[in-house]
Amino acid sequence: MNPRPSVRDAATPRARSTATGPTAARALTAALRAQVLSGALAPGAPLREEALAAEHGVSRHTVRTALAALAAERLVTAQEYRGVRVARLDDDEVRSLQHLRAALECEAVHLVAARHRAPWPDHVLAPARAAVAELAGTDPADWAAVQGAHAAVHLALVAAAGSPRLTDAYASLGAEVALLLLHARPRYDVAGLVAEHTAYLADVQVRGAVAVREHLTHLADVLHPPA
Repeated sequence: MNPRPSVRDAATPRARSTATGPTAARALTAALRAQVLSGALAPGAPLREEALAAEHGVSRHTVRTALAALAAERLVTAQEYRGVRVARLDDDEVRSLQHLRAALECEAVHLVAARHRAPWPDHVLAPARAAVAELAGTDPADWAAVQGAHAAVHLALVAAAGSPRLTDAYASLGAEVALLLLHARPRYDVAGLVAEHTAYLADVQVRGAVAVREHLTHLADVLHPPA
C-alpha cells in the first residue's frame, strides 16, 4: 500500500516539462529555422501542422505559433489552399531583399562618411574586419557558421553608423539573408566570400553607396543572371 502523501508533499509543485507554451514554440521555431537555413527543408517543401506536431511532440497550437514566427522572418509562406511551405527566393524576392539591404547599408555608409574621410579610422572598421577574419576561419562544411560570419560583416558595417534603429532594422533581415546565402552556396566558397568582402570594405570607403549597390547587386546577378 502506498503511503499517504504528507502535507509538505502536497504543497510541493510537481515537476512539469519546460517544453510547453512559449518555451516549446521558441524551441520549435529554432529547430525549423535551422532546418530551413541548412537546406534540410528544401524550398517549397510543405510544412503540415499535424505532421510537425507529431514529429516534435508538441501541440498544433505550438506549431502554428512557430510557423507564424517563421513567416514573419519570411522563411516560410502561407497560401490559401496550399498551406505553409518553405520560402522560395525567386528573382523578384532576391532583388527586393537586396534593394532593402542596400537602402539601409547605403544610409549607414553615408552616416559614417559624413564623420570620417577615407580611409576610415581603424576603430570604425575593426569590427567588420574582425568579422571577415572570422569568416576566413570558418569550416566550409559548417555553412551555418559561414552564414553567421557573413551576416556579422554587414551588420558591423551598418553598426559603425552609430544608429541603433538602423542596426536593428538591418538585423531583422538576418534570417532571410542567411536563406539567400544558402541559395548561393553552390556558387561560392569561403575563400571567395572572404576575398569579395575584403575588397568591399576597402571599396566602400572610397565609393560609398555606389560600392554598396554594386556589391549587393552582384549576389542577385549570381543567383539570377540578367537576361
